[in-house]
Amino acid sequence: MLSIQRAAKEIKDVGFYNNILDDIERFLGKKKPTLEEIEEVLKSNKEILNSYKQLNVEYNLSNIHLRNIDIKDLNSECKELAIKINKNLDRLREIEKYTLDFEQSSTLVIIFSVEFFVLFSVQYFIVLLNLKEWQWWIYSFFALSIIIAWLYAKREKAKFEKYNSEFEVLYDKTLDLIESAEAKGCIKKDDLIIESSDEHV
Repeated sequence: MLSIQRAAKEIKDVGFYNNILDDIERFLGKKKPTLEEIEEVLKSNKEILNSYKQLNVEYNLSNIHLRNIDIKDLNSECKELAIKINKNLDRLREIEKYTLDFEQSSTLVIIFSVEFFVLFSVQYFIVLLNLKEWQWWIYSFFALSIIIAWLYAKREKAKFEKYNSEFEVLYDKTLDLIESAEAKGCIKKDDLIIESSDEHV
């Protein structure tokens, strides 16, 4: 459902993807690659393609480059297929953020930020407010916050793994449904491709 043609065009023309373009230029050993060359690299080099996907997910841009099917002019069999496809596409967009590696997610950044704030507060209470007689209680609170943060991170990681698995299974099922709908003449996949994102500045 990711359009390699769109990805190549964005990498070539949108400054947001300059680091990925640099990787492609290093891979090819040349500057200013053509669209066709970029497409070939994306098809042959999973690591660079994954960098593109990860960057999009980090910034809440979808890698699902298909719009939902307009069902109003379809016959009943096609309409039923289209409703399933649309429902799947909506769900895929909803859980796409969980395809990001958990270690690179904003959740971990937030957890570490909170813990840093708690540690700073602990030092503030003990040193600046001269609460040395309370220091064991304060350190105990800090230790408890670490345990809570660890448990929360573990729960979030499990959620990422669960939804990532769901995404992969649903992605393949949806592709099969789209191929089936196209084979029955209900849709043309090329007509559903979203050529560009209006979210790039």
